[in-house]
Amino acid sequence: MKLFQGIFDTATVTTISVDKFLLCVGVALVCGIFLALCYAHRTRYTRSFLATLAMLPAVVCVVIMMVNGNVGAGVAVAGAFSLVRFRSVPGTAKEITMLFLAMGAGLIAGMGYLAYAGLFTLILGIVSLVWAHLDFGAKKNTALYKTLNITIPEDLDYSQVFDGILKQYTTNFELTRVKTTNMGSLFRLTFDLTMKKDANEKEMIDALRCRNGNLEITVSKQDSMITEL
Repeated sequence: MKLFQGIFDTATVTTISVDKFLLCVGVALVCGIFLALCYAHRTRYTRSFLATLAMLPAVVCVVIMMVNGNVGAGVAVAGAFSLVRFRSVPGTAKEITMLFLAMGAGLIAGMGYLAYAGLFTLILGIVSLVWAHLDFGAKKNTALYKTLNITIPEDLDYSQVFDGILKQYTTNFELTRVKTTNMGSLFRLTFDLTMKKDANEKEMIDALRCRNGNLEITVSKQDSMITEL
């Protein structure tokens, strides 16, 4: 059908038939949906990211089919995809990995290797599910990692005033931030702590209150590791 032929096509250009086009796009969509379901298993996600992950293989598949061996067009497409990265917010390592998997599946399908695209998606999807069930690489006893915020008066030397108490209840501690508050009359110190297994958190807070004049103290779960890749 001439409707599905390019106006710049020549006799030496191979035109993709409609049935092959639909078959490749269909396989790419199935691969994307499977990867999206694998990602959603035991993972916090947004609907927009799942929709993107499901459709991305089909988009890449169509782009690769349209390039069809044209080196110049391929370079232009690569540049366009690289621009998308700088218009998006940073993601976690798992999100970036799944995006690469989706693009890889779409690329394989766009080249016409549909069985390889399905096999690639199946193997990598199962591997991601296995990692999720095994908690591969997860840190043990994450409840021991705490963030301590303590307010002190401006005339108190904070350099080592709490070291004795923290050594008693923690295996490791580090002062990560010092901030002035209340018009400069108070300091707010932030520590990253690794609590001892048998440490009593309330006793530690009571001991700290005796040193900081009973000003505000907060202890929370340490979340700085979550933002890192």
